[in-house]
Amino acid sequence: MTDGHPERHAAASGKSSEHMDYSEIVTVMRRLAIKAGGAIMDIYGQPDFEVRAKSDASPVTEADEVADRLITAGLSAEIPEIPAVTEEQSDSHRIAGERFFLVDPLDGTKEFIQRRGDFTVNIALVEHGVPVRGVVYAPAKDRLFYTGGDGASLQEAGRPDPQATRDAAPIRVGRPEAEGLVVVASKSHRDKATDDYIARYPVREFRSAGSSLKFCLVATGEADLYPRLGRTMEWDTAAGQAVLMGAGGHVVRFDDRKPLTYGKPGLENPFFIAYAPGVELR
Repeated sequence: MTDGHPERHAAASGKSSEHMDYSEIVTVMRRLAIKAGGAIMDIYGQPDFEVRAKSDASPVTEADEVADRLITAGLSAEIPEIPAVTEEQSDSHRIAGERFFLVDPLDGTKEFIQRRGDFTVNIALVEHGVPVRGVVYAPAKDRLFYTGGDGASLQEAGRPDPQATRDAAPIRVGRPEAEGLVVVASKSHRDKATDDYIARYPVREFRSAGSSLKFCLVATGEADLYPRLGRTMEWDTAAGQAVLMGAGGHVVRFDDRKPLTYGKPGLENPFFIAYAPGVELR
């Protein structure tokens, strides 16, 4: 990793941001995610904050909007050649080219509103339909997950420093135990279809988590299987999928078991399954 100032390194080497390498891109993504997480926590700590409904009836708060502005401004200033698509800017949902950022500035708004802590900042880099690098930051839990420049996934525990990495440890998916799987599913969106699918497996433990943390729990070996039989958008899943893939895991469509891809018209995902390689899908 660099020292947190990729523009300085690019200038020193004579490279434009168009030719930044993955380590430099991840440095920018990591730093912006941490800064956005700090802004979110400032609002989270207030005794009250405004909650409004968007056109699709989903909730939005000041924290969503502040984090969105911070991330998009930072990406535009430091890596302007790569367009960014975000949840909060509907006019940005026209994907240009085969390389773009996908941003969910506050994934798990319901968890944020209910002060449950299971919310994340998600920034992903997508190339040719695949999320190749990603950052997932859970500021209320002091857990930061991201892919390094080489694509392998790491975790930092504790309050991260936006300017420099600290105690970043590699993470890797686990191997399911013989007595059954550890399954993780949504706190806010679990339904009968999901329960029926989970019932196909021997389960030794069930874990509930919000937002993209579910991908990260599989990535660290804390869970084996995460099925999602409900509506999600690409910005909900890209960063978590990148982290899981960088830890050796897989994310496939529920219907045909082909890899979950990005840049689809409308940016809506099909149902999907995220899992560790030792899981035999049913």
